[in-house]
Amino acid sequence: MEKKIIKTDLLVIGGGAAGSYAAVTARREDPELNVTVIEKAHIERSGCLAAGINAINAYLNPGETPESYLHYVKNDSYGLVRDDLVYSIGRGLNKVTREVEDWGLKILKDEDGNYLKRSSRSIKIEGENFKEILADEVERSGVRVLNKTAALNYIKKDGRVCGVFALNLREDKFYVIKAKAVICATGGAAGIYEPNNSGRAKHKMWYPPFNTGAGYAMGIRAGAEMTTFEMRFVALRVKDVIAPTGSFAFAGGRQVNQQGEEYLKKYSRITTAMRLYATVRENKEGRGPCYLDLGHLEADKKEKLAESLLGMCPGVVLKWEDNQQEFSELKVEIEGTEPYIVGGHCQSGYWIGLDRSTTLPGLFAAGDVAGGAPKKYVTGAFVEGEIAAKSAVREIKELPQNFLDINISELITNEYQRVKTVLDNPEGAAASRLEEKLQQIMENYAGGRSQYYELEASKLKQARSKLKELKAESRNLKADSLRDFLAVQELLERIDVAEVLIEHLLYREETRWPAYQSRLDFPQRKKEWRKFVNSRRSPVTGKIEIIEREYKSLEEYSSFADRSQEDFYLEYNL
Repeated sequence: MEKKIIKTDLLVIGGGAAGSYAAVTARREDPELNVTVIEKAHIERSGCLAAGINAINAYLNPGETPESYLHYVKNDSYGLVRDDLVYSIGRGLNKVTREVEDWGLKILKDEDGNYLKRSSRSIKIEGENFKEILADEVERSGVRVLNKTAALNYIKKDGRVCGVFALNLREDKFYVIKAKAVICATGGAAGIYEPNNSGRAKHKMWYPPFNTGAGYAMGIRAGAEMTTFEMRFVALRVKDVIAPTGSFAFAGGRQVNQQGEEYLKKYSRITTAMRLYATVRENKEGRGPCYLDLGHLEADKKEKLAESLLGMCPGVVLKWEDNQQEFSELKVEIEGTEPYIVGGHCQSGYWIGLDRSTTLPGLFAAGDVAGGAPKKYVTGAFVEGEIAAKSAVREIKELPQNFLDINISELITNEYQRVKTVLDNPEGAAASRLEEKLQQIMENYAGGRSQYYELEASKLKQARSKLKELKAESRNLKADSLRDFLAVQELLERIDVAEVLIEHLLYREETRWPAYQSRLDFPQRKKEWRKFVNSRRSPVTGKIEIIEREYKSLEEYSSFADRSQEDFYLEYNL
């Protein structure tokens, strides 16, 4: 395995929505800047956008404002979000949407040339090739992209993140990438709980199975402060094919139980979490399965629905055709997915500043890996990528020219030897066996799908104990190739994320978000718990410390660093 040292001004880890936009922004800010993106898959079809999407779900149609967007996100999240982060995203949503349209994204329009509304905060697109459009713009910008390159650990010297260790699976190389600043945009974490489908279909899940929490885990190991892992995300999806229910709902689908009752009418406050919770409750109390009923819709609406799904989730349409299902009788069964840890739909991730800096100097975060700002979706990830890139470029300009000449030979030796030890171990356990064990622990003791997502302290403490045993087992793993080693690495990432998740779930003694975080032993929402549960793991001892951070309204964030919020927005063109 060859060692290769690379030097770059700015390193972006992850070539998804946030990472791609950040890289393009950085080159626009400084055309002389050396920008490198590393991507575990291939940038043309990687991450959450790999299969395409059929709508932009964070866009402010006429009548909506950044303030109304903040109000919506905060209400849907039961009053607890980082107001400053959500508001800053709201200020940039429409601008980044227009920009990606200029890059080639097809946005559907009416006869007057106005964007076609899907709702007050979303518009319709033809986005099957969305990821290819982003990749083309990254290439046009002169960014160096290293595909098939998986990040392992941050390079941290004198308390500052100054690069990353990585493996190039195609070239069989161990990369040492030194950087003046790093943007983490690796997405969230899937595969921690047992998936909906088993066997050869276990990859058929809502979130990319290749997003294993790498960015979270690297930050956890390096001592970064993390936030709100306990707000797990569980998607309400079409059974088996895990197709999005939003397309059906916006088409006019009615959410009904086995008796045909529209059960959401039982609840006074309908949020994203409540739609899931209500469905889970119907199943638990014997009134399931539950469905989205489209039988009452006109034929042309059903045809348009099927057409839109082909650009995002063709599997469900193909299933209808295979079953020769008549559109006049169309009714699809719905269920919750396994829990995920994400910062785009929910708000798990790095604790960041308005400039998207983390608590580790030299490191910024954007997209799903950045905490505090739920419901940012694709365009919100773009806004965060833009802010992170502008902040990183400003910081890079302040560093001495010889910054990358730092001596990290001991760090290189240690990380290289860590990889070699696993590759040279013929007697160790296979990662796949321990991965199944991890998922069983989390499923049964930490509120998995089979447990109706319900949590209680006694079971969570058992999960904590069993994870400790699993972590001890994980110190003796084997890999016959770099691809096998990647499976080992992904397992270790998931274990690190799971350990932090358990501590967060235990600490919050209330039920803030139904189904996402339902505590049987603390079933009520409490005013005194309107605060953030954060954590930091010691890089020396491995002990996880829980930190409480107070909630602040937007007005309380009167300034950022040495300038007002308004000055910040002007400076960042938001």
